[in-house]
Amino acid sequence: MATPLTLLDALLRGTLLALLLLMAAVLRRDRPRSPAALASVAISLGLSVQVMGAMPWIEDQLVGGPWFAPVIGISVANAVLFWVFVQALFDDEFVLRPHHLLAWGAAVALGMLNCLTAGVHATPLRDVTMALQRAVPVLFAVLAVLAAARHWRADLVEGRRRLRAFLLVSGVAYTLAMLFVRLASGQGKLSALAALLDVLALLVMVAAAAWGLLRLGAGELFPQAAPVPVSVPDMPPASAAAATVAAEVGEACEAIDPADERLALALQRVMDEERAYRDEGLSVASLAARLGAPEYRLRRLINQRLGHRNFNAFVNGYRLAEARAALVDPRRSELPVLSIALDAGFQSIGPFNRAFKAATGLTPTEFRREKLADS
Repeated sequence: MATPLTLLDALLRGTLLALLLLMAAVLRRDRPRSPAALASVAISLGLSVQVMGAMPWIEDQLVGGPWFAPVIGISVANAVLFWVFVQALFDDEFVLRPHHLLAWGAAVALGMLNCLTAGVHATPLRDVTMALQRAVPVLFAVLAVLAAARHWRADLVEGRRRLRAFLLVSGVAYTLAMLFVRLASGQGKLSALAALLDVLALLVMVAAAAWGLLRLGAGELFPQAAPVPVSVPDMPPASAAAATVAAEVGEACEAIDPADERLALALQRVMDEERAYRDEGLSVASLAARLGAPEYRLRRLINQRLGHRNFNAFVNGYRLAEARAALVDPRRSELPVLSIALDAGFQSIGPFNRAFKAATGLTPTEFRREKLADS
């Protein structure tokens, strides 16, 4: 028999499902091939299955049955999807790899196995699989935090930084809290009141995320166009490119703040003439301190005026430009590639090789050989 509590639970779940499906549809429409959009769609659908499966009357009737096993598996694997979602949102260069799908599939299989063997007497193997299932949300919550911390400081998109902070803190807190509640129940099921609080917490999180996603729009969430190219130091300075972009942006936007204009000129001088990009451990904070400007203003300038979404990519643009100039210079043809990389500001050969090949499609050695042969 329906009670006010169950009716309220059903109402909240219906609202939550509508929001999840709306987010999935909008993100799929705006950026159908973006890893971040695909991860958002996947976690929206995964949470939809979890929300339906966590309804008290469904758990009472179907838990332990074979038809409920996929629901349990998908719910367990949502922790993996959250980890992938955080990586995709924080890293514009994120690529979905086979190990992401393998981790998700393993979590689904683990949840299904434990569901199907729920009525079996305790065995050492079942104890191990149940311990693994309980460890999954903790493990991937930690991995999500590490992934967020790795790219947090370099993110230049202010709106996305705030949204990600909310999603990360609330998502990790929710995952760990619900794990604790289910373990405390003894049977892994939620009481009617706990289920209501569960869906209410999810609804608050998803509503805030949906508002942020729809308010920011695809232009801030996902990469749109290539940033302003950086010229090599031996050629016309990057300030010329920056000035061109400033003029183009000025035509489409309101008048440029004089303080931003002064900061832009100072940034061009520090990067072009003083070659600050060579400094070890250069960060937004250290560069802002060098320029005597607030961090948020510098991030906004590099993002909105120069089109960069990540500070490391912005700095590496200068480093790669200098390295390319050195590699095509016949006078430096005998200089080792490692020396060129270190002189340009890279700390080791590995990151330099990866960044160089991503930018040019060639290794530094191949690039040098091809350009010197042409000359």
